[in-house]
Amino acid sequence: MAKQGITFEQVMSDLRRKAYKPIYLLMGEEAYYIDKISDYIQSTVLDESQREFDLTVVYGKDTDLVTIINAAKRYPMMSPFQVVIVKEAQSIKDWEPMQYYLTNPSQTTILVFAYKYGSPDKRKKWVLDISKIGVAFESEKLRDYEMGAWINAYSRSKNVTVDVKAIQMLTEFLGTDLSKVANEMDKLLLTKPANTTIITPEQVEKNIGISKDFNVFELQDALIERNILKANRIIRYFADNKKNNPLVMVLPQLFTLFSNLMIYHYLKDKSQMTVASELKIIPFFVKKYEMAAKNYGAWKTMNIISWIRETDARSKGVDSNGVEDGELMKELVFKILH
Repeated sequence: MAKQGITFEQVMSDLRRKAYKPIYLLMGEEAYYIDKISDYIQSTVLDESQREFDLTVVYGKDTDLVTIINAAKRYPMMSPFQVVIVKEAQSIKDWEPMQYYLTNPSQTTILVFAYKYGSPDKRKKWVLDISKIGVAFESEKLRDYEMGAWINAYSRSKNVTVDVKAIQMLTEFLGTDLSKVANEMDKLLLTKPANTTIITPEQVEKNIGISKDFNVFELQDALIERNILKANRIIRYFADNKKNNPLVMVLPQLFTLFSNLMIYHYLKDKSQMTVASELKIIPFFVKKYEMAAKNYGAWKTMNIISWIRETDARSKGVDSNGVEDGELMKELVFKILH
């Protein structure tokens, strides 16, 4: 987070209480929270009649900071505040004039910079000054292991729950793009049966197009259980549906699984909470590593990690001899299981 570590929840709480600041710098790699805050300001500070006179929305690529500051220094016409929102603020070239504005910011203007996919140098005086007199919020990308908790929290805010397997499917297919995940979650909420409050794997399969039986998490489960028949069925399906299950997406998941398993083998404390903390997984999945450890010793696990790396290199043309990805996957799974 930016200085003082202000959170999304804190920013939104202040906005709902109408405790406005004269300037907001919304920055970071994750666009979702930046959009949520700027959209909320745009839609709630002014009513519909006031927006026509006192709302200005510009794009960083189409303007410069001097023009923005001149707009911010105007007085509102129909409201106690005017709102100036700068979208794509990362496209602004020269930020030096900001220091001049910050010496005497307008108390009747709410100036919002939506600076996406990165951050300005947070050591700059103008960034530090915004932290003092306004809001400097940094929206950070979530990591893969954090997505399950985020989906759970999002669904709870909508008064529904999501099946654990459905969470795995959504995470695998959608990744960590929160805007994309939220859009798909909203789609599921609209299409779920009216008499249920649970989103199931079947619903995800039907509405988002992810197979509930043939996906990388099912493959991982089959390998963990050493279920040869199930694993072979899945990799044959992968070979026949290359676009939906590319090797480049499958191998990192397997590498994470067996790398974590190697760590598990050498943990002195194998209690559920310790394992979950060390592997950065939710406690529910600890039992999978307990089973995997019984089926794959440390030496075998080390070999599997080497085979995954070798398969990755071959898939990129190193000593591949033209072998297709589907065959490379079959060969890798055979080595793992035997």
